Amino acid sequence: MFYDVIGWIGMVLVLFAYALLSTNKINNGILYQILNLVAGIFMAIGLFPKNAWFSFTLQIIWAIIALVTIIKIKRNYKLKK
Repeated sequence: MFYDVIGWIGMVLVLFAYALLSTNKINNGILYQILNLVAGIFMAIGLFPKNAWFSFTLQIIWAIIALVTIIKIKRNYKLKK
């Protein structure tokens, strides 16, 4: 039950982030990437006990991409200062 709730929260977060981006409420910046990072981690947690390894792997990669993007955005921001 706990894992399912966490997985559902992750799914809602990724849809929320995508809806905000698609409706130009946010840009592809820190907030969008943080939402993707948290969503990927939460969905991976929800998938882990189900042994859905292909989906679990996708979510881990999704989260890693978001994390790398956050780091790049932060670096670029520091360079501009």
